[in-house]
Amino acid sequence: MASFSSSAIIISAIRGAILLLALIVFLGNIMMWTIMPTDTYYNNWLLHIITATNSTFFEIQGPIMLNFTFPILFIAVLGCVYLHLGKMKAARVTAPSKIDRNPRFLKKPMIVKGLGIVTATELTLLTLFIALCVWYFADYMRHWLKQVPFLSSTKHDKVWQSKLDRVALVAGVTGNLCLTFLFYPVTRGSSILPMIGLTSEKSIKYHIWLGNISMVLFTVHGFLYLVYWTITSRLSQTLKWYDHYVSNIAGEISLLCGLAMWVTTYPTIRRNMFELFLYTHYLYIFFIVFFIWHVGIGFACIMLPGFYLFIIDRYLRFLQSRQRVRLLSARVLPCETIQLNFSKTRGLDYNPTSTIFVNVPAISKLQWHPFTITSNNNIEPDILSVIIKCEGIWTKNLHQLIISPSIDHLQVSVEGPYGPTSTNFLRHDMVVMISGGSGITPFISIIKELIFVSSTLKSKTPKIALISVFKNSSHLSILDLILPNSTSNNNNNHPDNFDLQIEAYVTRERGQPKEKISPTRTVFFKPNASDLPISPTLGPNSWLWLGAIISSSFVIFLLLLGIFTQYVVYPIDKKGKVGYSYTKKASMNMFLVCFSICIAASGAFLWNKKKNNVDEGSKQIQDNIEEYSTAKISDDVELESLPIRSVIKSVNVQYGQRPDLKRILSGIEDRSVGVLVSGPKTMRRDVAAICSAELADNLHYESISFTW
Repeated sequence: MASFSSSAIIISAIRGAILLLALIVFLGNIMMWTIMPTDTYYNNWLLHIITATNSTFFEIQGPIMLNFTFPILFIAVLGCVYLHLGKMKAARVTAPSKIDRNPRFLKKPMIVKGLGIVTATELTLLTLFIALCVWYFADYMRHWLKQVPFLSSTKHDKVWQSKLDRVALVAGVTGNLCLTFLFYPVTRGSSILPMIGLTSEKSIKYHIWLGNISMVLFTVHGFLYLVYWTITSRLSQTLKWYDHYVSNIAGEISLLCGLAMWVTTYPTIRRNMFELFLYTHYLYIFFIVFFIWHVGIGFACIMLPGFYLFIIDRYLRFLQSRQRVRLLSARVLPCETIQLNFSKTRGLDYNPTSTIFVNVPAISKLQWHPFTITSNNNIEPDILSVIIKCEGIWTKNLHQLIISPSIDHLQVSVEGPYGPTSTNFLRHDMVVMISGGSGITPFISIIKELIFVSSTLKSKTPKIALISVFKNSSHLSILDLILPNSTSNNNNNHPDNFDLQIEAYVTRERGQPKEKISPTRTVFFKPNASDLPISPTLGPNSWLWLGAIISSSFVIFLLLLGIFTQYVVYPIDKKGKVGYSYTKKASMNMFLVCFSICIAASGAFLWNKKKNNVDEGSKQIQDNIEEYSTAKISDDVELESLPIRSVIKSVNVQYGQRPDLKRILSGIEDRSVGVLVSGPKTMRRDVAAICSAELADNLHYESISFTW
């Protein structure tokens, strides 16, 4: 025990040092962004940097990558080591920590409308980022307005016309600042987000904010240049593709792609025409490619690290998605809800509230839909389950496939799981979970985790209150899924001190229906030799492998780029007349980035696939299909069954009303109450408003949702 404790302390110290180093590097990167628009940077720093790093292997692109690309990739590699050490520490510590390392005020909701639910930390960071954008815009304006007299005389423009030209230019440059951070929130397997306690799911709103700001600035940039060219009789500039300067037509195509994506993100369009939103977002490929052709690869290297990490993540997801996974069974509930049960290898670890993206080629080969994992990694080591509520076109088609009498096998691919690297619900005296409809799914995984902590680790768990709101009585069948599917956790293993109370509200019925609700049934699927259990893409040491991919791919890219620049670009640039084509140079850089990532990621993926010998695990699962069918899933479980009563202290169903959340939450006297909410936007806002009240000092708010 002492050795475990000392090793955990050493690991914690190393992780703290890594976090400090990453913070110092990041602050240095922010300093470069801050100093970049100033005269000090252009007249002093830049000249010294170019002189010190002058090389025929990279030319001007070298200093830019050194200042803006390398630091972020270095932080990403540090993050991989940090997260791997965290995984090692978790394996050595048997008792989960009950210490809350984040002060409550940092997570307290400050805004509940308009921008969504924004905490004090998020509001502070958003304010600082907007301040950086304002500074960036203002100082660049001051710097480039000095050029107005010269431009006015050389182009024969009026002074105000030259100023308009400079305003348009600065708007585009400031938009590039926002674009630099745009891809970090949507990099699902990011090693940077977990370092600061974030997941891709929780960061979606940052992507939305950055996307909106970027498109406003890029739209202003494009519109002002159209005005400028019109009033100066240079409208023909819209069709110019300069091979050694900024390509106007490439920028216009990039802007049109961005506008198409931006328009379809409008909430009404996204909800009612999701396919349009989804397919339009694939235009991001053309948006980025034409953007790089527009500004040139030198300037594009400023936003390269975010997109570089995104490409690595996207390619690893592509490799994982090529493999069909083993779907064991589907549980069809009377409320048009399906539970899919997949086989998985025991080397695949995930935490409560994790999500997985599911693709069913029989419905659509391009659509991937995220679902919360409801199984528990500790007490269901061979199974991964998700619950799907049939509300949209895709989910309804899936329901029809499942209930079809002729179905005996279904091809499915997955990406993930993705989720928090650690969770700690034990720091609270009480945990209140508030859900609306299918929003109950992340809470099922949390409850199962707390069952494991109480029964296996013998640790004290907080009191749990689950407040669920359903439309009708048939949805109460979702509560049947709270208990694990594993027979290893029989009734005798359920902890006696586990305090779980459920308040279920049925809003559209006045009382218990007289007609009998159709029973839950289970559909089993025949095994297929080509289907494999879900396994970690990069093996058990996935974070170390990701760090190796990031570093090795970048080294490969630098080597290939140096050879290309030295022997192809430099001989032409040395002549000093026209120089090498910007378009060809940018195209070659994009190709080398993709090629380097493909080589490094494919090698790591294939090595781990061979080493992990997944086929052996697949054979083991297929040999146990019959056992699973008869023992691990029971059909037609009733709400008041004995297994449910063994862990649930009380189940209270109320009809024809909604919960008075303000009365319920304000009436809780425990010192620390974790309030988790998952459901419609109005529910999340109401709960956030209650938790942000001055008298609610004991309430700790957290939202779990994909919709913002």
